[in-house]
Amino acid sequence: MDAVSVSMWILAVIIGAFAYFRPGKLHIQGARIAGENIAAMVPRIIMAILVSGFFSVIVPTELVATWLGKDSGMKGILIGFIVGGLTPGGPIICFPIVAIIFKAGAGVGPLIAFLTSWSVFALHRLFAFEIPLMGPRFAMIRLLSSVILPFIAGVLALIFEDLFLRNGF
Repeated sequence: MDAVSVSMWILAVIIGAFAYFRPGKLHIQGARIAGENIAAMVPRIIMAILVSGFFSVIVPTELVATWLGKDSGMKGILIGFIVGGLTPGGPIICFPIVAIIFKAGAGVGPLIAFLTSWSVFALHRLFAFEIPLMGPRFAMIRLLSSVILPFIAGVLALIFEDLFLRNGF
């Protein structure tokens, strides 16, 4: 087990102890809510593991290295921007895909652009939540005002990667 997992277990025990000693059986209510969350998340986690496993065997490493590799420059950042905005799903799906593409030879800049675009522009969230809740005018203003962010993040990632490589990090 890694340090993050140990920290999470310790935090869960501490918070559980606080809930246990507060009046009103809050620990039982908290355990019930945790059980409901576990029941909802386990199928998603299983599907994410399956998707990432299948994705890892169908991704052609030569294609990834050519289009998203360390030397792909702005072309790779643009591809990361487009694909990130079109990638559906939450972090359970997205981060295993990013890890697989990284292992297949993608550069840091395109992956940062991908993740930034996925965070800012995910079209499935735009149509499912943002336009219905905030309206198309707000959605368009938000999209237009943040369209440059993935490019900035990708270019900065290239600069930082080069800087860290030169300084031995």
